[in-house]
Amino acid sequence: MPCWINSRRWLKKAKVEFQVIAQMRREIGHECFGRYVISMTHSASNVMEVLFLGAQHGLAGRIAGRIYCHLGVSPLFETIRDMEHIEAVLTTLLDNPLYRDCLEAMGDGQEIMLGYSDSCKDGGILASAWNLYEAQKKIIAITEARGISCRIFHGRGGTVGRGGGPTHEAILAQPPGTVLGQIKFTEQGETIFYKYNNRETAVYELTVGVTGLMKASVNLVRPAQADAEEYGELMSAIAKRGEDSFRQFTEQEPGFLDYFHEATPLNEIGLMNIGSRPSYRKKGDRSKFSVRAIAWVFAWAQSRQTLPAWYGIGTALEGYRGEEPDNLEKLRDLYRDWPFLRSLLGKTQMSLSKSEMKIAKGYAGLCLDAEVGERIYGLIEAEYLRTCSQVLEIAGLSCLLQEDPMLAVSLARRNIFLDPLNHLQISLLRKLRKFPEAPGVENPWTTVLLRTINAIAAGMRNTG
Repeated sequence: MPCWINSRRWLKKAKVEFQVIAQMRREIGHECFGRYVISMTHSASNVMEVLFLGAQHGLAGRIAGRIYCHLGVSPLFETIRDMEHIEAVLTTLLDNPLYRDCLEAMGDGQEIMLGYSDSCKDGGILASAWNLYEAQKKIIAITEARGISCRIFHGRGGTVGRGGGPTHEAILAQPPGTVLGQIKFTEQGETIFYKYNNRETAVYELTVGVTGLMKASVNLVRPAQADAEEYGELMSAIAKRGEDSFRQFTEQEPGFLDYFHEATPLNEIGLMNIGSRPSYRKKGDRSKFSVRAIAWVFAWAQSRQTLPAWYGIGTALEGYRGEEPDNLEKLRDLYRDWPFLRSLLGKTQMSLSKSEMKIAKGYAGLCLDAEVGERIYGLIEAEYLRTCSQVLEIAGLSCLLQEDPMLAVSLARRNIFLDPLNHLQISLLRKLRKFPEAPGVENPWTTVLLRTINAIAAGMRNTG
């Protein structure tokens, strides 16, 4: 199992944690712990600090002049800014002779983890997807230049806004030459249930995963065909437009945070006994950066807006198309020939299909300031329609999910049950929030509201 820690809060607990790791290795065996994942890695020193503390508890050191190391460390790069610093962090780390000796003593190469959820919440789905794509190419180039084997660990969630989607297509959409016969990724709880709860679906999911891995690893037997240079230039320009649009809306638009807290069940999600961490990083801080990525995605999905999975794509594609008359054909060629864009827009279609703007308007009516609710909802609806239009034109389709009719039918059948649940939840949110708070008095609407959250999550097959 991986051991997780946040580099900004770990020092106080480190002594006890490393003692436990050392003790469990002695009593249970060396396989009881896998990699030590460092959340929010900002510098090479974050990794060296872990090894230093590990050495204080016998997990690394020198015996008879030879280095030994029982603690594999995986730096996790989560935000878009962190991914921009990958090259500096990795070159500093891998050029350190002591760290190289520890890596050789471990004998399992270097593992690098990439975070999908925080990068998406940070700069939007387009910027997240593209920066993750570019980051993988940088990582493999740096490690291969130093003769170090590397495995990339994908921190995916169940939703598209957190890197989720069909496993086979996701593996094939990785940059050429970066899948080297192995791949590692996380699976969320509800995703594990739906994929592996019975033998048939488990065999199917594992089979499509293995075949995707084999296809993506063909570079091990023949040279990988690199992406055309114009692909990267075009995608960089589009991703920048998408990031600007997303940041302007989520960080600068007046009233956006009020809308998010009032037009979604964000605070009520925190009442549920699920998850290992609270919805907020800092209690009382209502900013976007304080909300954890799982709660961010969960709240938008509950209100049938699924905004993290598509906001900014429509504006970015429309803006690029408006630059030159033939840019639409360029995008169509790219969609046809490049697995990355095809996978991205395919998942976008699924997310757009799970959105329901008429129901979202009901949630907007929960805003205390009606003007804010109407204005922010109007911006969301406009971007939704814009994204639908642009994606359909580029893909050459007449309706969403035309290329995946089985999924389209499945979602349509779910909506028969989901729509009434959403209307019920809106009514319950209004009642719950109006109920006067008093010490020792339990809100009578809480239990049934939490049941609607569970039911909608089950129907959407997305929590966060």
